[in-house]
Amino acid sequence: MGIISWIVVGALAGWIASMIMGKNEQMGGVANVVVGVIGALIGGFIANRFFDLGKPDGINLYSILISVVGAVILLAIINAVQKNR
Repeated sequence: MGIISWIVVGALAGWIASMIMGKNEQMGGVANVVVGVIGALIGGFIANRFFDLGKPDGINLYSILISVVGAVILLAIINAVQKNR
C-alpha cells in the first residue's frame, strides 16, 4: 500500500473505531489517522498471523474492516491503561 492509501484507510478506520468506542468527540483528525494506521498494522498482523487471511492491501472493504478491528483493539487497550492510572 502506498502512503496515500495508508492515510485514507487509516483516517476512515480511525474515525469508525472512535465512533464504535465512544471516543469520537475526544479525537481529532490527526488522532484518527494515527489510530487507524496503527490499527491497520495490528489488524493486519492478527489477520495474517493467527487466521491466515492475508495482508490488507489497497483501499478496499477488506483493508478497512481489518483496520477498524485493529483500531478498536488499540483503543480498548488505551482505555484499559488510562483507567488504571
